[in-house]
Amino acid sequence: MAENGKNCDQRRVAMNKEQYNGNFTDPSSMNEKKRRDREERQNIVLWRQPLITLQYFSLEILVILKDWTSKLWHRQSIVVSFLLLLAVLTATYYTEGAHQQYVQRIEKQFLLYAYWIGLGILSSVGLGTGLHTFLLYLGPHIASVTLAAYECNSVNFPEPPYPDQIICPDEDGIEGTISLWSIISKVRIEACMWGIGTAIGELPPYFMARAARLSGAEPDDEEYQEFEEMLEHAETAQDFASRAKLAVQNLVQKVGFFGILACASIPNPLFDLAGITCGHFLVPFWTFFGATLIGKAIIKMHIQKIFVIITFSKHIVEQMVAFIGAVPGIGPSLQKPFQEYLEAQRQKLHHRREMGTQQGENWLSWMFEKLVVVMVCYFILSIINSMAQSYAKRMQQRLNSEEKTK
Repeated sequence: MAENGKNCDQRRVAMNKEQYNGNFTDPSSMNEKKRRDREERQNIVLWRQPLITLQYFSLEILVILKDWTSKLWHRQSIVVSFLLLLAVLTATYYTEGAHQQYVQRIEKQFLLYAYWIGLGILSSVGLGTGLHTFLLYLGPHIASVTLAAYECNSVNFPEPPYPDQIICPDEDGIEGTISLWSIISKVRIEACMWGIGTAIGELPPYFMARAARLSGAEPDDEEYQEFEEMLEHAETAQDFASRAKLAVQNLVQKVGFFGILACASIPNPLFDLAGITCGHFLVPFWTFFGATLIGKAIIKMHIQKIFVIITFSKHIVEQMVAFIGAVPGIGPSLQKPFQEYLEAQRQKLHHRREMGTQQGENWLSWMFEKLVVVMVCYFILSIINSMAQSYAKRMQQRLNSEEKTK
């Protein structure tokens, strides 16, 4: 795989000396101009230039809509086929008949799968910064199922309201029947769908790098440019971050499928680099996506599930609450809200919420709700900033191309 891309890499490095009006420009001046342009774009954020950021964000949306409209116009047969299929599905959905029970069942499963796959995509696709949906949604869901399983001595929660709300079944479970495997099986669909979503979210860097390599054009992506700079200065890298990136790149490049699988099977903030590396060295799509899917949706997902389930198992939670209470001075005051929260959850599971402390009165629940709101708002702001900076880069590239044609 390395030999396959060696000649093209040498040509790309050589092209850093760009011909301009019959002369070759100094690579150092080119790099300096790129650095200034990058710093100028990074200043286009809502808290520094709100009006310009919102203006560029709106213009970028219009550019994207125009591009998609043009693409759809040139694929009229696909659009018509999709609309016909949508019309058939709509008619089937609203027509009364014996088939409605199957329609409702399919709708329920489809919405469940789409919800968790969508959260997985948001977690890894980026759009400025990934939304940490495991910490905000999947992790708390697994923790809630774990706590409820030990409290109810069962995982056969009534459906509905599960999974929207967890309550204990009417029949009492047998003490000690809950095992790690039973909880893993209960949350397997949600976790696997989330893992599939994270694997899908890793595809954009792969396709971007692959398209850039095949076309020879410079892509509009900072991470890919950093990747090429890293390849150029691989032998002189000294800092830990550069060495870590090179280690990931070398593992994926030399080991192939199993290297990608190893990177995808552990929490790895540098996995975007693996996608770029695979695209750059033209790794086959199914080699990359297959290894990523197995690693993220099966191996990594089970590691994360087991960690959360063990952490929130009954005896571990009781030990953690007791440990908090043993802290000198502030222990009892810190322990009280945790005890109130756990008691409120138990009452809710047994339909006795009105008899005890209301969940909304607990500051732990209040803080978590506000944390979710803050992180979602930050994610939205990062998307706005990223799209505004993307439009600013379009303008800079247009100005540079105009200067070259003068």
